[in-house]
Amino acid sequence: MRDRLNVEDFAYELPPGRIAQEPMEPRDHARLMVLDRASGRLEHRHFYDLPEYLRPEDALIVNESRVIPARLLGARSDTAGAVEVLLLHRAAEAPSGEEWWEVLVRPGRQFLPGRRFHFGPPIEQGGLEAEVLRRTAAGTAIVRFRPSADWEERLNHLGQVPLPPYIKKQLHDPASYQTVYAREPGSAAAPTAGLHFTPELLERIRQQGVKVLPLLLHVGLGTFRPVREGKVEEHTMHAEYYEVTPTVAATLNTVRRQGGRWVAVGTTVTRTLESCTDSQGVIHASSGWTSIFIYPGYHFKAVDALITNFHLPRSTLLMLVSALAGRERILEAYQEAIRCGYRFYSFGDAMLIL
Repeated sequence: MRDRLNVEDFAYELPPGRIAQEPMEPRDHARLMVLDRASGRLEHRHFYDLPEYLRPEDALIVNESRVIPARLLGARSDTAGAVEVLLLHRAAEAPSGEEWWEVLVRPGRQFLPGRRFHFGPPIEQGGLEAEVLRRTAAGTAIVRFRPSADWEERLNHLGQVPLPPYIKKQLHDPASYQTVYAREPGSAAAPTAGLHFTPELLERIRQQGVKVLPLLLHVGLGTFRPVREGKVEEHTMHAEYYEVTPTVAATLNTVRRQGGRWVAVGTTVTRTLESCTDSQGVIHASSGWTSIFIYPGYHFKAVDALITNFHLPRSTLLMLVSALAGRERILEAYQEAIRCGYRFYSFGDAMLIL
């Protein structure tokens, strides 16, 4: 049985100046800290050096989810009081052809069942209206938007890219918060480990024989919700939608049989792979919802190596990388990163855990 862990076991102090406020250009010029789990050795490289650590028989697995303009600013229809909505995902119970979404709302007390809100101009002029259907136990709300006929067009016009609150600088190019391989819209936040790749770097990796394979996990509340409980085990992850196709599953199983490694690009890929892989290390094609929570004591079945960013203190993401490499070793690496001037969080530098 795993020892009970305190959330404070995953705390560290980060000088505010170490929080990256804008993406690196070119993307692959971000710094890369390489941590060898077997020896504990740290190397300081750049992301464009990544191919040196990959083998021709490996598979590099990426998350093709695309960030939607999920932040909507509007007002109550009766009082005109300001409201803010963050779209998480379509509600599973939505009738066909209707736009029901699970959302985070601010201020939360405004979103009572039956309340109505509007976003942008009147519906007849391209705006949106919303009605709160119910609140959830997770503190979110299920909201019905109308009209639904040209929903995506209106959302793209009215919505904003939902940058994390620690990024204070205005984002001039929304594409910089998308991976170069983003395909399927649905995430409320970017799978940020993938932001470091360029098309040229991916081509170099393919040219050396590495298989670059896609899967899907729409980033939602489960990935970035703060841990408010004192004990790690008491935290409940919010479910997020994922897909692993039969072709990708078959290729990954072949890679493993032939001695290759599964190199996960980010914690979202890690959670998806671990959700679909059995105790024998065989991955199965599937789609659905995962609420897997990975923290120290977890036995990894799928992931052999991980590319990831430097994560917030006390976060489930920091707990996941600590499960893979060891809490003390990760916290020591973070202190080294701070001393060496690495950039942290979404637009920050990267770590490769081997």
